[in-house]
Amino acid sequence: MDNSYNKRRVGKAWEKVAEDYLREKGYLILMMNYRTRYSEIDIIAETRGFLVFIEVKYRRNISSGYPLEAVDIKKQHRIRNAALIYLSENGYDIDKTSIRFDVIGILGNKIEHIEGAF
Repeated sequence: MDNSYNKRRVGKAWEKVAEDYLREKGYLILMMNYRTRYSEIDIIAETRGFLVFIEVKYRRNISSGYPLEAVDIKKQHRIRNAALIYLSENGYDIDKTSIRFDVIGILGNKIEHIEGAF
C-alpha cells in the first residue's frame, strides 16, 4: 500500500477524534479539511465568539518528535494565509472578526489542546 495514502488515512481518523473532542467542549464545527492552493486547515470552528482555525497533529510515539513541535513557523504561516483566504471567501470582515489559531497534539491516545497557539 502507498505509504502516503496510509498516513493520510491515519491522519483523517485522528482529525475525527479531535473533532469529537471539540464538539464535547462545545465547539461548533464549521468545516473540516479546508484546502487552498497553499495549505490546508484541518478544522474550522466557532466557540465563545471566536472563529478558530485548528491544526491537528498526531504521533504514535515520540520517535518522530512531539506532535505540537510539528507546527513550526513555516506551517503557521501557511495556515494564516489559508485562514485569510477562508475569511475573504466567506464574507467575514477581517477587522471585526475575532479569530484564533489552536493546535491539537495527539500523542498515542493523549490529547493536548493549545488555545491561541500562534
